[in-house]
Amino acid sequence: MDIKLLVLYFVIGGAAVAATTWFGSQGKGLLAAFVGVFPSVTVITIISIYFSSGTSTTLSYLKGMLILMPPWLLYIACVIFLLPRIGLGWSLTAGIAIYMVTALIVIKFTPSG
Repeated sequence: MDIKLLVLYFVIGGAAVAATTWFGSQGKGLLAAFVGVFPSVTVITIISIYFSSGTSTTLSYLKGMLILMPPWLLYIACVIFLLPRIGLGWSLTAGIAIYMVTALIVIKFTPSG
């Protein structure tokens, strides 16, 4: 893999995080969410996988994203529910733990996992 591409990925990812944080800190939650989930990083990842490994590995990655969507949604729901009750640190910890447990279960019971 070309190191220049890694720098590009780092810059794109950092720009997405910076823009999301800026909009979020301005009270523009919907716009921050739009920027945060905008598929720019995913597009770069798809292109990178495709050009380095081809169609089948790209499709495997995309199918994996879909399969792991339910654990990600549980993570988000957990943080939404727990944040006002137990604070940021504990709600993120619980959300990540739920994501990890459910993702590992999904991976274990997925034939291609």
